[in-house]
Amino acid sequence: MRPHLPALVVALLLATACGAGAPAASRAVADPHPKAGVQPLAARAGREAPGAEPSVRLPAAVTQFRSVREHRPVAVPTAIRIPVIGVDSTLQRLGRNPDGSVQVPREWGRAGWYAGGARPGQPGPAVVLGHVDSRSGPAVFFRLHELRPGDAVIVERRDGSVARFRVDRVERHPKDRFPTDEVYFPTLEPTLRLVTCAGAFDRSVGHYRDNLIAFATLEGTGG
Repeated sequence: MRPHLPALVVALLLATACGAGAPAASRAVADPHPKAGVQPLAARAGREAPGAEPSVRLPAAVTQFRSVREHRPVAVPTAIRIPVIGVDSTLQRLGRNPDGSVQVPREWGRAGWYAGGARPGQPGPAVVLGHVDSRSGPAVFFRLHELRPGDAVIVERRDGSVARFRVDRVERHPKDRFPTDEVYFPTLEPTLRLVTCAGAFDRSVGHYRDNLIAFATLEGTGG
């Protein structure tokens, strides 16, 4: 039986992080030998920028779900740091679009936390989205494919506390086979999912063909 915890199960294919048109993150650098299908920027030179992906409406059974359990609240996340890949970003609070799809960050150099799910450090999956690139260069999660098991992810919270996570694995999935349950379904442990785009850019539809997802588990919290 699956646990019932205070998080919404978001049954959709993520519209993640694949637009362009704003400056890229200043701390990101291009990888001359990219992994997980993320092509070098030079290979994409002259292409049109990716556009928004089609959204999927959430069923009422999902949007109306509420847990009967109670858990100690934690503060809202405000920033994320991933030292091994040079990520140091404040977090935009993300909600849902009018059609029910999850919003994506407005800025290419800034990640966003989906506020309809768990807060980092609460039982359940906290989901952070970030763009992979822009017209002008790499975006905040351009190097997400470099993460390996054991790498640290640090989330800062409004009350000054931090939640420290360790990467368990990184997976790449076609967008039409996105692992919704693995990313969004409630878990007993505090977990973190980092999501961006990957793979080849499909000019016919205006977005990347795959999603890259880093799964992480809470290691500890503190001030």
